Amino acid sequence: MRDFKLEKSWKELLGSELKKTYMSDLRTFLVQEEKAQKTVYPQSQDILAALNLTPFDQVKVVILGQDPYHGPNQAHGLCFSVKPGVKIPPSLVNIFKELKDDLGITPPIHGCLDAWGKQGVLLLNNVLTVEDGKAGSHHLKGWEQFTDKIIELLNEKKENLVFILWGSPAQKKAQKVDSKKHFIIKSVHPSPLSSYRGFFGSKPFSQTNTYLNSKGIKPINWSP
Repeated sequence: MRDFKLEKSWKELLGSELKKTYMSDLRTFLVQEEKAQKTVYPQSQDILAALNLTPFDQVKVVILGQDPYHGPNQAHGLCFSVKPGVKIPPSLVNIFKELKDDLGITPPIHGCLDAWGKQGVLLLNNVLTVEDGKAGSHHLKGWEQFTDKIIELLNEKKENLVFILWGSPAQKKAQKVDSKKHFIIKSVHPSPLSSYRGFFGSKPFSQTNTYLNSKGIKPINWSP
């Protein structure tokens, strides 16, 4: 966990950020957690998976999550996604239900969203690590500042992005995104606790593709 390996285009943009004191402190914290034999998710090589899977110049859509999943074998660096063979979490079950209602895409038997990331959907969590079984355990360690910078760069240096913001934390996180340059889709979170209060029927996937088409940008094949 001492070194964060980054895809070239992101490294050029975030290289100076990685050298800042707060990132050094974050690395120290993660090393200390490792030495204390605490289990941290995702595995170190997957911490920056969202950035490494979706280079800066290929980003079309940004979906913001909160923490990585804190159960064994779940988190692999992409928000809402789990590796093939892992039980699909409730929020993702609801995402797939809305996907079927929106675009008629049959829910897959797996919960891996790599296919979205490879098409330009940046699946970014607010905080990129978590201790096993302890949701929110790595809040305020530096990740929020790092992911704020990512959103700032996307907002400033790109145009015609779609920001899909599910729930108030994601909406607050992206409150400075320029709605004149980008398309912002908001609804409640797909969690079972809130999904029936406006997530179902929000049609984020067709809305995204309609906007991308209107800008002459190749739409996303949302089949996972």
